Amino acid sequence: MSLPPGGSEPDAGELDARWAAAWRPEQVAERLRGVGAPWCVAAGWALDLFRGEQSRPHGDLEIAVPAAAFSEIRDRFPEFVFDAVGSGRIWAAAGADVLAATHQTWSRDPGTGQFLFDVFREPHQGGTWICRRDESLRLPYDAIIERTAEGIPYLVPELVLLFKAKARRPKDQADFDGVLPLLSRTRRHVLKEWLGRVHTGHPWLAELET
Repeated sequence: MSLPPGGSEPDAGELDARWAAAWRPEQVAERLRGVGAPWCVAAGWALDLFRGEQSRPHGDLEIAVPAAAFSEIRDRFPEFVFDAVGSGRIWAAAGADVLAATHQTWSRDPGTGQFLFDVFREPHQGGTWICRRDESLRLPYDAIIERTAEGIPYLVPELVLLFKAKARRPKDQADFDGVLPLLSRTRRHVLKEWLGRVHTGHPWLAELET
């Protein structure tokens, strides 16, 4: 689906400033306590929850939810506005048409204009998660979400690294290098299989051989 017209294009400096007050995982987890929809912390923070400690600064906080459950998540934050994001543009207080054409949603404090956390609205079929980059990769939610000792749900590191593999920015490479020694043989095998399917010939594949 093509992106709708409109939206604004803020520059990188403005975005950095507006994300300066981003929440931590425990803040979102407290507000989502008892929610029925499966959700989890994603991206860099998910890897740090897996590690059991914060390894680097994080410029934002991302969580993933089934697309159909977004309203249930949004209802837990009635004082905030949710803006849709795609291809470098932001649609403020996005309506249903824009939400349908995008998958990222930034929670914004309307009083300060600060962004607090990012919601990935993920494709799914009932209780089965579907990978945006390869729809043949489908897994039940209870297979892709693990929890910290405090009960904070996070995306399994194999999937976090699969998504980081596409851009392979310096922080993504650093995350891979830091987490790789902590992955069990089974996790490495699974990541290698998924990388081979989604990113054929990726440089990380050779490192997963060792």
